[in-house]
Amino acid sequence: MQVSPEELQTTDSITVRALKDISFGSAAGILSKVFEHPFDLTKVRLQSQVLDKQARFSGPLDCLAQTWRKEGIRGLYRGLPAPIVGAMAENASLFWTYTEMQRVIRWSQGIPLSQHLSLGQLALAGAGAGALTSFVLTPIELVKCKMQVQMLMTPAAAAPATLSAHPSGPTTSPSSSSAPTMRKLPGPIAVLTSVVRETGIRGLWLGHTGTLIRETGGGAAWFSAKEGVASLLLARRGLSDKRELRAWESGVAGACAGVAYNVALFPADTVKSAMQTEAELRGPRAGGGRATFFGTAREMWQKGGLRGLYAGCGITVARAIPSSALIFLIYDGLTQRFG
Repeated sequence: MQVSPEELQTTDSITVRALKDISFGSAAGILSKVFEHPFDLTKVRLQSQVLDKQARFSGPLDCLAQTWRKEGIRGLYRGLPAPIVGAMAENASLFWTYTEMQRVIRWSQGIPLSQHLSLGQLALAGAGAGALTSFVLTPIELVKCKMQVQMLMTPAAAAPATLSAHPSGPTTSPSSSSAPTMRKLPGPIAVLTSVVRETGIRGLWLGHTGTLIRETGGGAAWFSAKEGVASLLLARRGLSDKRELRAWESGVAGACAGVAYNVALFPADTVKSAMQTEAELRGPRAGGGRATFFGTAREMWQKGGLRGLYAGCGITVARAIPSSALIFLIYDGLTQRFG
């Protein structure tokens, strides 16, 4: 939301506004993530198979059906703890830094408090908020993506991954099946410590270039689309104060924002997901080399073309419409009630 001039005037209001942004953003993020997680899992699995020799799924519906049939409800919500933490961190950080970026723009350009920022300036604030948030998101999404493809691990990748997560040794006998089971799959803490043990702290930011590109462009698209549509809906009633938004107007503006965010730079997210799941699905690279963002993007383009870079985009946009609508419906509602 664009910050009203009154909220920018005192140090106390800055602190209170920051706490509200963090609290309201966290609440909106948690509820939306519980709703959308099965669809996000489907997106990651479709993105991760682009470089495989043979696709495991023919499309999003097939992926959902196979996951339900083989893994049940627990499989559909595989890796949920990391996204819950991520949703809290992402939305709290986004809304808070978006407010602060507006303050910086006003200060740097000498814009008076009585004057509303233009849509371009709000997009710039959104881009800055997204760029800063990407540093928080990358480690969380790394853990999430690795957990979401654990049931798809190849035998070659499954054994070392299990040993890394359980240093004391494998949890099953040698005669058991090499495919991982729900019983012995490592949780988020085990995955996190395994990454740090194998690649160091720096390894937690594997795929960060993709996250940075996605969040910078996506943040600009998300906030500017929300602000633009909200302004149009208010103008129909002869209003300009965003605090006068009706619930359905917040939902519609949020839905449009969700589409804009995901369509903007979706290929960057596809490359990121492929990089973060490479060890689980394709094993170590020959010669021990590390995946790079542009190198992986080139491989995916050669293997699947534009269609490969947009793998999972359809279901992502479909779930983003209600999910983003829910985020702004909750955030705007809490702001109007307690702000």
